[in-house]
Amino acid sequence: MTDIEIPYVEDRGKLYRFFEILPGLSSWLVLILPIILALISPYLTAFFVIGYILIWFCRSIALNLRVLQGHKAMTLHMGLDWTKLLRDLETPADVELTEQQKPLKWHGNNLRRLIAKEGNYIKPSEVIQLVIVAVYNETLDIVEPTIQSLLNSKYNANQVIVVLAYEERGGSQVAKDMQYLVDTYGREFMHMTSVEHPDGVPGEIIGKGGNITWAAKQFVPYFEKHQIDPMRVVVTTLDADNRPHVSYFACVSYAYVICPEKLHTSFQPIAMYMNNIWDVPPLMRVIATANSFWYVALALRPHMQRNFSSHSQGLSSLMGTDFWSVRTIVEDGHQFWRTYFRYDGQHEVFPIFVPIYQDAVLSATLKKTLKAQFIQLRRWAWGASDIAYVAKKGFFTKNKVPKGDLILKFFRLYEGHVSWATQYLILAYSGFLTVYLNPSAARSYFVANELPVIASLIQRVALIFLLATTYVTFRTLPPKPARYKNWRYIGIGVQWIFLPITTVVYNTFAGLYSQTRLMFGWYIGKFDATEKAVKK
Repeated sequence: MTDIEIPYVEDRGKLYRFFEILPGLSSWLVLILPIILALISPYLTAFFVIGYILIWFCRSIALNLRVLQGHKAMTLHMGLDWTKLLRDLETPADVELTEQQKPLKWHGNNLRRLIAKEGNYIKPSEVIQLVIVAVYNETLDIVEPTIQSLLNSKYNANQVIVVLAYEERGGSQVAKDMQYLVDTYGREFMHMTSVEHPDGVPGEIIGKGGNITWAAKQFVPYFEKHQIDPMRVVVTTLDADNRPHVSYFACVSYAYVICPEKLHTSFQPIAMYMNNIWDVPPLMRVIATANSFWYVALALRPHMQRNFSSHSQGLSSLMGTDFWSVRTIVEDGHQFWRTYFRYDGQHEVFPIFVPIYQDAVLSATLKKTLKAQFIQLRRWAWGASDIAYVAKKGFFTKNKVPKGDLILKFFRLYEGHVSWATQYLILAYSGFLTVYLNPSAARSYFVANELPVIASLIQRVALIFLLATTYVTFRTLPPKPARYKNWRYIGIGVQWIFLPITTVVYNTFAGLYSQTRLMFGWYIGKFDATEKAVKK
């Protein structure tokens, strides 16, 4: 499929609008359903509530187990000597292939595969990492540590090209700061430059997608001039506050070299919102930690993986999709679908069990921080807009995408957004709703007395599994800044008491907000960058 663009608003017909309405309509119907059932029959409500809570209970257990498994895998991969592993891939025939012991049995299998290719593959020394750092109006306090983290990487900086993609609308000081970084650090890399994204490019909405796409297109002539095969280039996009783990580029280079389908694969690291976790208020800490653990668990389910935030993809693959969309504020998740349809369903996301550390939401004041957190989550929730795109391109446009795979992926996308906007509210009120709405329920001992008890008991048992989450929290914390006393550990340990507040006030309401706006055609027409502050 060659036409992979999101249609402009004026070009969206009734069918497209139906699927834009669908997620919001479904979410509101799900929320209203317990009320309707309570008015009809208290027993119907009881079965609905218990069934829903049991499904949530099973998912909660599975999630916490995957967090533990994912943390174990992440710890293993962070501790590996990826530099040595890359050297082995350079000359696999020279490596003594004894019976490999766990956990490196997979490395031996990869070496055997490369030996069978008799040198006909891209070697690690031939891979070039193009890193595009998206900047809006962030200060040097935010961006410079990101550049320093690239230099601290356990990877040859002479194979790294850095492009600082900044916005004209960010102001003249941003341009000066980017030039300062190029002058200061440029000699340390294979190449480093800054590219200004003009304001008001026709056909673009204000967003990150337009910025990084503009930068990538401006830089493609560099590879043509130096006769560098795009298949040798891996492109990684970073936000201004993103700090890759020291082994990330070596790890993604390893994955790219051994990948048999480079054109049809993107690589997703684990997003960990830990850079400033000691500095943010408790509510933001809970949200940042919960989001981090969600991506740790998701890495164990490759069939559920989608591009999110920072990710890597081959330059040839990106050129085939004309890079990222400039018509959506969720260019990261949308890039999966864009690539999926461009290559007729031949696209997978390969998990990288090495993190890229990011900032939790922190603004100048508590009030601004609380607001900024909601704005960030509602932007993520705007991914529900992809439901209409996937339906239109997958089911109503001629394509060669395998229909069984498409149906499964579409259902997961649709169900995921509806659950996002509904599950925590239903858990919060449905167990007690029947008694208040249906007087006859009060005469039923089971409905009036046992149902709330059963609902509360299941939820309390599920909370026990927060012990696993708390354990991983302390294992993943960065070192405590000297400005904080040891008692702050106590606050981090008990922060999960705020989980019911964050899940309802932030996750649920952000999902409902975005889906309701989409339902009524009140489109979010620009990328609201999260305001960032630094504590010193």
